[in-house]
Amino acid sequence: MKLFDLTGKVALVTGGNGGIGLGMAKGLAEAGATVAIAGRDAAKAEAALRELGPGAIFVEVDIAKAESCRAMVARTVERLGRLDILVNNAGVNNRKRPELYEPREWREIIETNLDGPFFTAQAAYPEMKKAGGGKIINVGSMTSIFGVPFAAPYASSKGGVVQLTKALATAWAPDNIQVNAVLPGWIDTDLTAVAKRQVEGLHERVVARTPAGRWGSPADFAGIAVFLASAASDFLTGAAIPLDGGYSAQG
Repeated sequence: MKLFDLTGKVALVTGGNGGIGLGMAKGLAEAGATVAIAGRDAAKAEAALRELGPGAIFVEVDIAKAESCRAMVARTVERLGRLDILVNNAGVNNRKRPELYEPREWREIIETNLDGPFFTAQAAYPEMKKAGGGKIINVGSMTSIFGVPFAAPYASSKGGVVQLTKALATAWAPDNIQVNAVLPGWIDTDLTAVAKRQVEGLHERVVARTPAGRWGSPADFAGIAVFLASAASDFLTGAAIPLDGGYSAQG
């Protein structure tokens, strides 16, 4: 369907070399976009590039540093000619009770999960405006909806991502730039594999509460990425959409 066709578009996906980011990048590539994935691990990116096919590129970035975010966008445009779609996916977590975090641990999570998306979107804005519009997809979390006792800085950063999404959406709507957020539930990734080891009984509790009866997979994010990156979502902006198998719909 033409509404979902991304042929000729260029997408930049931070943290696109694995997990949810790679799931979204694959969806965008399959819909016709040329994809740049950004991260710190070039070796891991090589495997991801093979999955994405010809034309995909890797751009190195330290997402917690504003100057690196700006350089990432500049290199993407230099190599691929333009920027139409930005997926702010890169993130970190460190699970422990709130009283146990050191100041540096708090700052690391906030700088990566909230500062990074802001500075990257800031750098992408003039390129999207030049192109006549664009799409920004911020990856939040269901922890922006629920209180989580072992992820205070992560939840704070992801709550900030939701509010950042709304602020950017209202600021940039006149420039035909739509900004939306996806709120993943419990998804099988390398990060949640660590959580399963750290939090006893987590797997069983997640499955029991999720109406879909399973954990999500990165492949579940291909469709929402294409929808939010395409003309099909041109009148949708400032939204935060749970993608969690119904987890947040349960009372």
